[in-house]
Amino acid sequence: MPAEHLRVLIVHSAYQQRGGEDSVVEAETALLRNQGHQVAQLLRHNDEVKQLSLLDVAAQTMWSRVTTQQVREQVAAFKPDVIHVHNTLPLVSPSVFWAAARAGVPVVQTLHNFRMLCPQATFLREGRVCEDCMGKLPWPAVVHRCYRESAVQTGAVAVMLALHRGMGTYRDKVTRYIALNAFCKAKFVEGGLAADRIDIKPNFVDWVPTPQWEKREGGLYIGRLSVEKGVQVLMQAMRLGADHRLQVIGSGPFETEMRDVAGAAYVGSQTLDEIMARLSRAAYLVLPSVCYEGFPRTLVEAFANGVPVIASRHGSLEELVRDGQTGLLCEPGNAQDLLDKIRWADAHPQEMRRMGMAAREEYEQRYTPERNGEQLITVYRRAMRDVSASKLGTGLNR
Repeated sequence: MPAEHLRVLIVHSAYQQRGGEDSVVEAETALLRNQGHQVAQLLRHNDEVKQLSLLDVAAQTMWSRVTTQQVREQVAAFKPDVIHVHNTLPLVSPSVFWAAARAGVPVVQTLHNFRMLCPQATFLREGRVCEDCMGKLPWPAVVHRCYRESAVQTGAVAVMLALHRGMGTYRDKVTRYIALNAFCKAKFVEGGLAADRIDIKPNFVDWVPTPQWEKREGGLYIGRLSVEKGVQVLMQAMRLGADHRLQVIGSGPFETEMRDVAGAAYVGSQTLDEIMARLSRAAYLVLPSVCYEGFPRTLVEAFANGVPVIASRHGSLEELVRDGQTGLLCEPGNAQDLLDKIRWADAHPQEMRRMGMAAREEYEQRYTPERNGEQLITVYRRAMRDVSASKLGTGLNR
């Protein structure tokens, strides 16, 4: 294998309801392999919790002996240059970082969400941004049952966070972190991580042919039909104005209500190919999230297809969407403002087309597989240098 190619062990606990993080893991694995790197995976699936008692799940959330053993075996057999960790909750657990450190392998953690700072992971409570646990022991989350509306499950996550903060796991055992944008990096620095150990690397999507700019009309909402995504705000906006031209793709807790509100405009879950086809014909995408987003893949998919985005003016979305240039920003939680922006978009197709062209240019500059692969390997090599320097500093290589 050429010297420039790396051996990467990817660790991830897949979600019971498939989401963006799972898609990112698959996309980055394929990207690395396509570039000639060797990739092994240590995967667990959160469906396993159905076979375990609450006590067993809580114990594995704190420390997973299964994970530590699997890491030892993978390191011995595969000999990775770097271990890249994605989701650890609940079954992988932060024990993966200790196992990697004991093996002397640099470890990179992608910060897909804010779980390290907020047990609920999105800084959201009762439909509003909440930072009560920022920079402190996350007991307010337990009081409010923020994770899965369960005091017991929230308590397990809170204890896990407190335990590993106290053990120095996040400070000492993770070589480098990946934040998805500047807003997210700033939040983690505010929460206690060292800024010089956090690299910024966004999500990406595969190359999309140059879009056709004509015959575009109407908008799309694509995503989970849940509180944090602003679906209640979206439905209120749809009730306020029957003149919108918006289709809704997705499933989730508000599926029945959305079907009543949107009627034939609600098309349910769709394949990725169908989603991309609909995006290629759409005039805009709506992202009315009331939580702090990390980096929605739907935003990159929209930009790749030359589709501007109408998004909430807060968190990372305010950074990722340039108001009046690659989309429009509206006040989070304000259904009337969202409706006003949708109506403006419907009434100004030429301006939206111009924004779509700018969005496509942004994709070509920042979110292609080639650009993302370069950034990812740069992070890996920084982590490898950090560990090598640490070994030299402690005399381990003598």
